[in-house]
This record gives sequence, structure tokens and C-alpha cells, in this order.
Amino acid sequence: MFHGLSAFPLTPTTEQRIDTAAYTALVTRLATTGVDSIGALGSTGSYAYLTREQRAHAAQIAVEAAGGVPVIVGIGALRTSHVLQLAEDAQKAGASALLLAPMTYQPLTEDEVFGLYEDVTRELSVPLCVYDNPATTHVHFTDELHGRIAQLPNVASIKIPSVPDDPSAAELRVDALRALIPDTVTIGISGDWMAARGLTAGCDVWYSVIGGTFPQAALALTRAAQAGHALKATELSEGLEPLWALFRQHGSLRVMSAAASHLGLTEATNLPRPLRALDETARRRVAAALDALQLTF
Repeated sequence: MFHGLSAFPLTPTTEQRIDTAAYTALVTRLATTGVDSIGALGSTGSYAYLTREQRAHAAQIAVEAAGGVPVIVGIGALRTSHVLQLAEDAQKAGASALLLAPMTYQPLTEDEVFGLYEDVTRELSVPLCVYDNPATTHVHFTDELHGRIAQLPNVASIKIPSVPDDPSAAELRVDALRALIPDTVTIGISGDWMAARGLTAGCDVWYSVIGGTFPQAALALTRAAQAGHALKATELSEGLEPLWALFRQHGSLRVMSAAASHLGLTEATNLPRPLRALDETARRRVAAALDALQLTF
């Protein structure tokens, strides 16, 4: 579950509800393609914009549609009590693991971040992945803080956002973090255009945005890296650069939203307000990139 490819699909929504049919189809496709786990309600799944009831419903849909493939469910929220409620809902739905980013409005101290994970992990009956995503949460983990949190019960993986560009520096960065955490805790990379670099530097898992819509492409890269074929993994990643460039410009969520609607997997409007779809010019660029890369669902 915390190795290989963890694919994070969109949670297609209208302003009133989750598009159950579209979401079921997305998750079912991932399960039949052979991904190692499915990440429901991650950042790509718009978890922060959904109500508790919608998130519980999405967790149920994902677990049922996954057909036995492990489902990792995001439980991030502003208040610890709300996180605990979401954790309870996800576990009742049958989640195999949980994913927690330290959402906040007021800046959090390191002790407050640690306290969040301490309070949550003591209540869990399934493993937890620590979600380090400063671009959205504005919480910056030090390796020392990761080391403290990794000692807590039920912590099983750490999802880091990036590694250095230089391969040697990337290995040193992964090794430095690994030296501070138990052997039972894996390290995952989440920045998609850094996935090949992270996996070949020693990360155990790719928590993948593109994998949620284009699992074959993500699996090919992941399996190459797992087999020790660093050059092949790098070539596959470089081949996806037109998509990575769009991710960097517009954000991966909006690009995947446009891709899903272009392929007819969702309605054109599939993000919760205030998020909006890309404008027509950007949508044409996404469609052109998909066509050039021959990416289909």
C-alpha cells in the first residue's frame, strides 16, 4: 500500500453533490489497471472544499469501486475534532489507510503540528500517511519534525513534495530523512514532475496526480524505477514534460479537471467553487498535450 504507485483521482462534483457515476468509473478504472493503491480525497480530490457528509460519501464510493485495492482516504481539516470525525467516517467506510495534511489558518508551531498527529494517531485503527504539502498548507516540516511524528503509533508513510534536481543531492535528501525515521515508515514523492527523480533516489512510493487519470503512463514510470531502470524512468518523465509544464503553470488539479472533461470522463464543470475550470485557451493547450502524448483513459 505504501510502495509503488498510489493514484489520486479527481472527485468530480457539482455545486450540490458528488458526481457518483463519474467518480465510480474513475476509481474502478484505477483498480482494474493495477495501481498499488488509490488515494481518495487528496488535494486532487478537492477534499478541503467538501462537507463531512460529501467526504464520507466519497470514501464509501471509493472503497466499493476499488474492488479490494487499498484505498487511502484524506482526512485533513482545520480543527483536530473535525479530523477525528473524518477519520472515523473513513474507517467506517473501509479505508485501508488515511492521509493527513496539517491544514491551518493561523500559522502553526512545530509543537502544534506534532500535537495534531499525536492526537489523531492515538485514535486510529489503520495506518496513516503524513502529507507534507507546503504549497497548499503553508506548513513547513523539518526533517526533525518528521522524525518526531514518525515515532507515533500508526504512522506508516511520509509524503514529501520534492527532491533536489541533482541525482546525488536527491539521494542525500532521501537518505537524510530516512535516517531519522523508523524502518517501518516509507517515503513517498508527490510532485509529479519529480517522481522519476524521487523514486530513483530511493523513495518507496509515488503519490501521483497523473496516475489518477492516466494510470498506464504512471505505472510505466513507476515500474521502471522499481526495476532499477533509472534512465528509462527519466526518459518516460521527460516525455511527459508538456503535461508537467501545464501543471507548473496552472496547477495539477485544474489541468486534470480539464483533461477529464476533454476525455468525457466528467462534466465540463467538475470542481467546487470558488475553483474554476481553465479558460478556453488553456483547455485547448491541455487537449493538444494529451493528443501529442497519446494519453487516453
